[in-house]
Amino acid sequence: MGKTVRRAYRYRFYPSAGQETELLRTFGCVRKVWNLALDARTTAWYQRQERVSYVQSSALLTEWKKTDDLAYLNEVSSVPLQQALRHLQGAFAAFWDRRAGYPRFKSRRKSRQSAEYTRSAFRWREGQLTLAKMSEPLDIRWSRALPDGAEPSTVTVSRDSAGRWHVCLLVEERVGQHPAAEFVVGIDAGLTSLLTFSSGEKIANPQHERRDRERLARAQRELARKQKGSNNRGKARRKVARVHARIADRRKDFLHKLSTRLVRENQAVVIEDLSVRNMVRNHALARAISDAAWGDLRGMLEYKCDWYGRDLVVIDRWYPSSKTCAGCGHLAASMPLAIREWVCVNCGTRHDRDINAATNIKAAGLAVLACGGSVRPKREASRAGSSR
Repeated sequence: MGKTVRRAYRYRFYPSAGQETELLRTFGCVRKVWNLALDARTTAWYQRQERVSYVQSSALLTEWKKTDDLAYLNEVSSVPLQQALRHLQGAFAAFWDRRAGYPRFKSRRKSRQSAEYTRSAFRWREGQLTLAKMSEPLDIRWSRALPDGAEPSTVTVSRDSAGRWHVCLLVEERVGQHPAAEFVVGIDAGLTSLLTFSSGEKIANPQHERRDRERLARAQRELARKQKGSNNRGKARRKVARVHARIADRRKDFLHKLSTRLVRENQAVVIEDLSVRNMVRNHALARAISDAAWGDLRGMLEYKCDWYGRDLVVIDRWYPSSKTCAGCGHLAASMPLAIREWVCVNCGTRHDRDINAATNIKAAGLAVLACGGSVRPKREASRAGSSR
């Protein structure tokens, strides 16, 4: 048993001087086309209440290439420019469906520099990748092998703010489902312990950002002292970016290993539907919550459970898992965050706050798996009185 999935493999590569020049030129043209198309769509809507489609944007691109001011767009491969228009169309579709905000203009310094090539714009031969407008293959560091017989359908080249070059190959791969497991785990997310399992195990918060905070602060101070526009300021900015990249890479590696373990060991994983966007508005905890990256972990669990035949159950965010006694079901009146252990006034059971919450989350997930539907939060005593 298994299923065919589209999977991305990301590698470092080191371009030659000519390849770097060509890629930087392509990045600039992609950014220019995005901004021109976004401006055209915005103008059409606010002046004439018209929506510009991808086909209309593509026709505009053809006209732009014919002008003297934008003739340089003809010097790079046309495929990344068309892909930029497709991505803009997807951004507007997400905006209209209220899944994302209004698309933003791109800048060279603040936006991610990338270009996407489809099958007609690159050559894949004997494990070597050659992009359009280039005569030599990319010098890729193959840190892991591609699946046997896999050929990339899409290639995305990018350079991050730390100056590192990456190429991402999208391939179709058949993944086998994991053998059936007998365990179901409920997970309570936190900051002192990143995760607490219903089994009683606690995963310590690695606090990647906090561990490098001194190094980051030192690099930022050096950046602040440099004169704007100078070469030294550019070097200092890349140094700050390298510290951020180190933090992000370590965090992603930790979350990948943790999510893989959860999916491998459990038949079902039960989590809470946390509103991280609202939680980071608490300025006292925003830095720690962002470093915990609960949203990234949920995203990993979603696609890994789908790939390997596991169930992911998401419990309503208002379910009072911390205030409910896992022994008798009694609902406490209140449970401030400072209380880490408490005794149920109904049955006298002493609870560790996080383990009790994880146990309740697991029980709610089992109810969903058995009966379907969703878990509704219990009504508190103060809200359960007679209607007026």
